[in-house]
Formats: sequence, structure tokens, C-alpha cells
Amino acid sequence: MATWRRDGRLTGSQRLLCAGLAGALSLSLTAPLELASVLAQVGKVQSHSQGLWATGRLVWLSEGPRALWKGNGVGCLRLFPCSVVQLAAYRKFVVLFMDDLGRISQWSSIVAGSLAGMVSTIVTYPTDLIKTRLIVQNMLEPSYRGLIHAFSTIYQQEGFLALYRGLSLTVLGAVPFSAGSLLVYMNLEKIWNGPRDRFSHSQNFANVCVAATVSQTLSFPFDTVKRKMQAQSPYLPHRGGVDVHFSGAADCFRQIVKTQGVLGLWNGLTANLLKVVPYFGVMFSMFEFCKRIFLYQNGYTLSPLTYKLTPGVDQSLKPQELRELKKFFKPRNLHSKKPTL
Repeated sequence: MATWRRDGRLTGSQRLLCAGLAGALSLSLTAPLELASVLAQVGKVQSHSQGLWATGRLVWLSEGPRALWKGNGVGCLRLFPCSVVQLAAYRKFVVLFMDDLGRISQWSSIVAGSLAGMVSTIVTYPTDLIKTRLIVQNMLEPSYRGLIHAFSTIYQQEGFLALYRGLSLTVLGAVPFSAGSLLVYMNLEKIWNGPRDRFSHSQNFANVCVAATVSQTLSFPFDTVKRKMQAQSPYLPHRGGVDVHFSGAADCFRQIVKTQGVLGLWNGLTANLLKVVPYFGVMFSMFEFCKRIFLYQNGYTLSPLTYKLTPGVDQSLKPQELRELKKFFKPRNLHSKKPTL
């Protein structure tokens, strides 16, 4: 069994800010790899004939160095609402799956996380579609000038439902994604030859990277079809640059297998997997750095550069309780009052 816990020494807004900053930085640093993966999935470049370096160089020379970060701004902006919705949904699902002792099994925890991720994806899905459109367009001749312009243009030209094109693939892809995560976590004790509660930070980091690699590989065909559906539009030049034309999700699967073979469903997987280690490495490092700053600000540690605890401070107190306690014991200047007649 695994108990669902979080660090109570941070406020909710502080945890959200830590996660948001960590996610934005990791997304920004791995944005060129995300660009190469999406372009290969859509069909703007052929991953088997052009390597990552050639793809990046082609985009750099044709559109400029800023083009390597196309769509990254939208991706960073959607982190905060996505994190808020996912955290709120995860809490609800965890409470639903908990037993009377407040414990939750590993399988239930993974299911709760997958369901929460699915809810947040559905709520913020239009921003993901717009991000794909911004990535595949040419920056020198853009069809969309930004998030708001893209949203209004797609809504006026293609209708509201076009903002959710490919959503069903996200829901279907959650099944192999969860299965991959469960497959890894069920065998962690065999891999490391020890109990989960004694894993080090490096082992936990490796576990996350391996789970992400396996789960993304299994669900990647659904993501490929989703990207093609997001990019294709009769109102864009060359119909969005998609290499196959289709009438729906099932037809898209058939067209990819027919023209490119089964392995065509995994175009762009190499770039996607190459970003796993730096993405989670930067995310964990940035999150821990922000967490140390807030723990020091709240009064639990001696320095923002270390986790060394402040002597005499009850680490079980919440930030609000600790502040109230400090106010109560704060030295006060007592002035004697003269007796009045």
C-alpha cells in the first residue's frame, strides 16, 4: 500500500507556483525536441530521412532561431490552469479510492492520476490544439498571430467543435499510458531488489523516467493520429502540412499504415524520448530549488540553499499555524501605565 502525502509546510499557492515554474522551465529547455517530434508526427518532415539536427537546422535557416520555440509560450501558459484542474481532480479521485485508514493502493493511485490528467486535458484541450497549429505554421507567413487570434480564427472558420478535434485519441491513449505506468511500478521492487519506501532520490528519478518512456512509447500511435487531426484544416496552406488526408481517426490510422507502414505511427518517437531525461531532470531540480526557497521563507529551514531544519521549529505545523505561533511569542515592549487619579 502507498499513502498519499504532500508537504504540509508549503501553502497550496506555493506548491502550485513551484510546479508551474518547474514545468515552464523544463518545457522551454526541451522545446526544440518537442518541435521536432510534432513536425515528424504531422508529416512536415520525415524522421527516418532527416535527423533531429537536420530538422532543427532546416527550421532555423528557413524561419529563424525563434522558430525552434514555436508554440512554447502557449504550452507554458496552459501549465497553470492545467495544474490547478489536475490537482483538484486528483484530490477528488484519491479520496474516492482511499480506504478507511486513508491509504490507497499503487494501482488506484495510478488510476487516480490518469483520470485527473484526463480531466485536465479535456478542460484545456483547445490550447493544446492551438499549440500544434502554431508549431506547424510558418513564422514568416503565419496564419495565427498568437493564442487569442488562433482561438477566435479557428472558432469563426471551423466552429467550436474544431477546438476539440482529436480529443477522443487522447482519451483512448490514456489506456496504454496507464498500463505502461502500472507495468513499471509493479516491477520496481524486482528491478531495484528492495522495498519502495527505501528508494533514493536518484532511484525515484530513474523510476519516473523509465515509466514515462514505456508509457509514452505504448501510447505514441494515438498521439501521432491526434497531432495529425489537430494540424489538418482546409483553411490552412497545404491543409496544415499533414502528409496524409483522412476523414476521421480510424481512417487516419488506416492511411498512415497504408502509406508509411506500421512504424509510421511512431514517427517522432526518438525526439520525444530524448527529452524525457532532461525534462524531468530540470523539472525535479527546479521544483526542489523553489521548495527550498519557500521552506526558508516560511521559517522551517536555516537557508534557501539547504534542507537543514531550523532548531526548535515544529515541522508538523502548517505555515499559517507557525506564523501565528511566532506572533504569539514575539517579544513585546511592555510599558508601565501610570496610575490615574
